[in-house]
Amino acid sequence: MSKKLKIGVLTGGGDAPGLNAVIYGIVRAAKNRFPGCELIGYKFGYRGLYNNDFMPLTLETTSGILHKGGSMLYNSNKDNLFDYIVGKDANGKFIKADVSDIGVENLKKEGVDVLVVLGGDGTLTSARDFARKGVKVIGVPKTIDNDLNATDKTYGFDSAVDVVVECLGRLHTTAESHHRVIVAEVMGRNSGWIALYAGVAGSADVILIPEIPFSFEKVAEKIKNRDATGKPFSIVVVCEGAFEKGGEVVIGKIVADSPDSIRHGGIAKYVEKRLEDLVDHEVRSCALGHIQRGGDTSPSDRLLSLRYATGAIDLIEQGKFGQMVSLKNGKMGSVSLEDVICENFDDRQRKVELDDEMVRVARNMGISFGT
Repeated sequence: MSKKLKIGVLTGGGDAPGLNAVIYGIVRAAKNRFPGCELIGYKFGYRGLYNNDFMPLTLETTSGILHKGGSMLYNSNKDNLFDYIVGKDANGKFIKADVSDIGVENLKKEGVDVLVVLGGDGTLTSARDFARKGVKVIGVPKTIDNDLNATDKTYGFDSAVDVVVECLGRLHTTAESHHRVIVAEVMGRNSGWIALYAGVAGSADVILIPEIPFSFEKVAEKIKNRDATGKPFSIVVVCEGAFEKGGEVVIGKIVADSPDSIRHGGIAKYVEKRLEDLVDHEVRSCALGHIQRGGDTSPSDRLLSLRYATGAIDLIEQGKFGQMVSLKNGKMGSVSLEDVICENFDDRQRKVELDDEMVRVARNMGISFGT
């Protein structure tokens, strides 16, 4: 690669622990592999690309960020340049347009040779679309939900699990003190990885995930069995996208100006109300929400992030564009963004299989899935 190589970086979608670590790693790996190269970071994801709003990424500007959660480049999950909000009509409805050519022109204006995109499904969909327009793009997968099928593990997941496990430990003490049932709602959308791993590590009694529709009677049965064995308190961990057999996912709100308008939320409160009619306990609920995204990045996620960063620089050196860095069977490689963003959305998502080892571990520990 030319010593005058210029790399652009952006972080799209929701924030996640590990984003800063990837930026940190990209800058250092690029400086070592391509002496004299220049790096810039677009602020607020694709919005920054549209507005040509960026900052220099240097050893100095990225110093001290390896452990920090969030993103020094900031995040936005509302700015799809291929379907961008450009105003409102007379009735107050959003007007959208494809403004992606402006992003392409801004890259050319700044002399950016390669754009490295850190993000999840929506962000990587736009990365694929920019690749189709001739932009040299490298994708780096990001989601605390760990639900991207094209890679075995995403950074941010381990940190989120750590936070949930700590919270469950705190909920245990108050549940035991008051002989209560406490329902903890965790993130994950339609995939139950956070609930499953944190529930097992955090000694939950019941884990409810989208992949295994549950019965309130079976949940109540587990709680009553604990009562009968001298354990008059219980912890229920529920993924935000979990639902009752024959029921529907609980929707927290609709965000009209977001490409992914559905926001999950409220399942813990729903479970609380239903369980109080079935068990002889006071039931309380707690939605952990964005606590799971914040704080320091775990050492495991820092290491994983640096591996992804190095993988991105490998692809640049090899001239493999239109690719996403992918972890498969313990080794970093890559997969085409065309294959990552396949037409069938269900094929993109990595969900918990019913015969997954951790499901079997949970069952062997006596944890109920409400079935």
